[in-house]
Parts: sequence; C-alpha cells; structure tokens
Amino acid sequence: MLNSKRRAFLRSLAQNIQPVTQVGKSGVTESLIESLNAAIEKRELIKVTVLENSGLEVKDAGIEIASELGAEFVCATGRKLVFYTKSNNEKINHIEFPD
Repeated sequence: MLNSKRRAFLRSLAQNIQPVTQVGKSGVTESLIESLNAAIEKRELIKVTVLENSGLEVKDAGIEIASELGAEFVCATGRKLVFYTKSNNEKINHIEFPD
C-alpha cells in the first residue's frame, strides 16, 4: 500500500512517461491485462489511456486494471491512469523512494 508521499513521488515520475497502451471499446480484456503485465514487469511504473469510446468510467477502469494486475493504482489524471508495482526483474533499474 502506498502512502501519500510515495504516491506523490510516483505521480511526479509519471508526468514524464508516455502511455504504454489504450483501453478501447473492447474494455479491459485478457490480452490487455497480459500486455500491461509484461510492461509493468519491465518498467514498474506505467501509464494507460482510457479512450472515450470504451464506455468505462476512468477510475472504475483503473480499479479494475489494478486488481487484475495486482498493482497499485497511483492516480487518474484526465483520461490517463498510472499504475505501479515493484518488479521481480533484477536487470532493471528499480524505483527508489525518498524517505
């Protein structure tokens, strides 16, 4: 569980990253979750865009995706969602939190 200080730190990091994918009219599908799972394992912090034609509320989509991924739902800004999870991959640069 993220505290407010860590959540704010992750939000600041997310400003500089591009969305990895979009949630479209098919909604949250199994293939979308698989691709997001691979992306979050490589990056730890990912951003996703929810398109208007998805028919989903942005925060509802964020909560659903986070539970499917087993990740933390950091924030929703406009139609963008940010997720974080600590990766098990030792070859990547892990996010270090200032404490």
